[in-house]
Amino acid sequence: MPQEVRVVIIGAGIVGCSLADELTARGWREVTVLEQGPLPRPDDGASLAPGGSTSHAPGLVFQTNVSKTLTEFAAYTVRKLSSLTVGGLPAFHRVGGLEVATTEERWADLHRKAGLAASWGVRGELVDPARCAALWPLLDAGEVLGGFHTPDDGLARVQAAVFAQRARAVGRGARFLGRHAVTGIARRGGRVTGVHTDRGDLPADIVVCAAGLWGPVIGAMAGVGVPLLPLAHQYAKTAPLPAPRGVNDPGAEAGRPILRHQDRDLYFREHGDRLGIGSYAHRPMPVDPFALPRYREGDAPATAPAVLPFTPEDFGPSWEESVRLLPGLRDSEVAEGFNGVFSFTPDGLPLLGESRELRGFWLAEAVWITHSAGVAKAVAEWLTDGRPGTDVHELDLHRFEDVQRSPAYVAERATQSFIEVYDVVHPLQPMERPRPLRVSPFHARQRELGGYFLEAAGWERPQWYEANAPLAEGVELPARDAWAARHWSPICAAEARATRERVALYDMTSLKRLAVTGPGALDFLQRMTTNQLAKPPGSVTYTLLLDAAGGVRSDLTVARLGEDRFQVGCNGEADLDWLLRHAPEDVSVRDITPGTCCVGVWGPLARDLIAPLTRDDFSHGGFGYFTAKRAHIGHVPVTALRLSYVGELGWELYADADLGLRLWDTLWEAGQRHGVVAAGRGAFNSLRLEKGYRAWGRDLTAEHTPYEAGLGFAVRMGKGDFIGRSALAALGGQPAVRRTLACLTLDDPAAIVLGKEPVYVGGTAVGYVTSAEYGYTIGRTIAYAWLPARAAVPGSAVHLEYFGEKVPATVAAEPLFDPRGARMRR
Repeated sequence: MPQEVRVVIIGAGIVGCSLADELTARGWREVTVLEQGPLPRPDDGASLAPGGSTSHAPGLVFQTNVSKTLTEFAAYTVRKLSSLTVGGLPAFHRVGGLEVATTEERWADLHRKAGLAASWGVRGELVDPARCAALWPLLDAGEVLGGFHTPDDGLARVQAAVFAQRARAVGRGARFLGRHAVTGIARRGGRVTGVHTDRGDLPADIVVCAAGLWGPVIGAMAGVGVPLLPLAHQYAKTAPLPAPRGVNDPGAEAGRPILRHQDRDLYFREHGDRLGIGSYAHRPMPVDPFALPRYREGDAPATAPAVLPFTPEDFGPSWEESVRLLPGLRDSEVAEGFNGVFSFTPDGLPLLGESRELRGFWLAEAVWITHSAGVAKAVAEWLTDGRPGTDVHELDLHRFEDVQRSPAYVAERATQSFIEVYDVVHPLQPMERPRPLRVSPFHARQRELGGYFLEAAGWERPQWYEANAPLAEGVELPARDAWAARHWSPICAAEARATRERVALYDMTSLKRLAVTGPGALDFLQRMTTNQLAKPPGSVTYTLLLDAAGGVRSDLTVARLGEDRFQVGCNGEADLDWLLRHAPEDVSVRDITPGTCCVGVWGPLARDLIAPLTRDDFSHGGFGYFTAKRAHIGHVPVTALRLSYVGELGWELYADADLGLRLWDTLWEAGQRHGVVAAGRGAFNSLRLEKGYRAWGRDLTAEHTPYEAGLGFAVRMGKGDFIGRSALAALGGQPAVRRTLACLTLDDPAAIVLGKEPVYVGGTAVGYVTSAEYGYTIGRTIAYAWLPARAAVPGSAVHLEYFGEKVPATVAAEPLFDPRGARMRR
């Protein structure tokens, strides 16, 4: 966009001020920030802070996160705030962080966190109880098993950070208007045109909602749903303590690390000679954002709508646990406290991006202080450059399905996100409620077979079936530790073996599929994707969606079912949003997932199962690999695609949902003579890694080019222009890459890793694992990892770190199984 674009940011908390600073630093001058409350100077204190979550935030900035993106955002926040000073004092105190373990489960998890820190480039070390007590003299070393110390974490002086960034933005031409309550969003022709306030109207080309707790309220004014729920969180301060403070910096009010006691949902920070204690251990306290008060002219300065009265009865157990960990508190007491309100989403992550319902209306919502500057930088890059420099697919506003945006769903899952803030959460752990929500037509049969269900995008997805337990008897597999054994069963191995040896049915209903139709459908998809789609009807093509910089936004399977009719298999709601944004008037893009279902029929006996059920030609000559046709399986009309994500002969069979159960039963009954099994995602993931098939969002994202990800075969530079082509051309066609997605096999057949572990060469962390699973066919664990190209040469030795243990591995040529693909093409 041109630099003269008019931007209005709603909310002058840490996010709004950071965004104004980032935008003006990139040359945008027409930036106005609206705040319903006052705009204080740092020496005014918190009593005159804007009334949202920023007004009461304790300022904790801790970098290590299971999300690489959030870790990068927090690291940028540390760097940026460390560079800011107000009145000669820093806006950030790098006091470090210390998370302690009082249970074996937490101590093991701290080893996992140390691995995550190494994967994402965060300094940290595991320390013994004595070192914990040295870092925190009030701590009873006998209560802890150890800790994880991160020296670069610290405490933001929040109001100083807000003021410093606001001052820099004003110095570059931005305006900040306090005491301006937003009353409406002006729009015309599906685009935002301005903002109405109680003090007049402001024209705008871009409106960014950084209103925090009031995000749903502002969203409603724009006709845009904002799936977040404010909840209250308790924070208390002790009376003055006689223990030495140990403050390192003159003027600082803290010298000890942030202390987190996550086994009891507690954290601690110094406030001079007092301690602040934050608790997530109490009952959830949801707050209706539409009932939150707003500042009014004449309100007392101390009025902060996001600060609710303290409820001592809720804090009682947390005080007892605080005294247990820090016995020096025994003679103290809670001198003051409050219940501070801040935002939670269904998955606990921020909401970023532009609304499709109202173009030019952006969200930067549900953002903690920890990630504030990083989020602002990403949104500013998104606005000025057309894409953020960091992958944000986990945070994309459009990641949720429609059903996940219902108020009931948002309330239930956001509340659970609050409860789980400090829990040890397994990467496969499904949320407990509301379930079941979305089920395929085969669900009843899957339950009869003893399906063990996990959940994705609201869908119930079988991981394995207890009915196959007899097939696992006698299967020799390495023992698994407690972490790797969660949501896993040796039945997965039996189902993978049955797929390789006989035939299996896989429920693929949750795969999102779109109907793209209309006179311009082919030209549209050619423009949007990398591969050649100008093929005869009946062709199926694997292709990519790129952004303008050549990063892989998604991978697709496109079946041309007619001259102007395509079925597109994609990765989620964000893909639908991307295509809808770009679709011309003569093209329809429609989500057909809810009304359809899919069974994957895969294995060497797949043709033996299907052929007797149809009069259509399913021979290799009559139905070639990567082709599609309409057919009938028994009484059921299907769209059959001959492709395989598990590396075996077979088809994806799509049918209308009302006939799905009949399709399953027809296949199941006919398959009995062939030893058919129902197989789950556990087997599926193992088989796809043996074939080297990538999973978008795990193995690659928009941060990676097709060539780095090993997907250059899906790019046809000579087919004509497409989004991202210019960026790829600037790389020089098939360029040499500095990093690549490499296949690793663990040297010890009994070793297991699960993903996100750091990869070391010569004692230095050089990369990280994306996907990992035991390869039941090859007899050892497979891990895919991003590595420097120099370290990714087949035969190279590396080692991974799994819960503190070194695990030797070797870079392998891929694919590991059936490298010529003969089994799929017979």
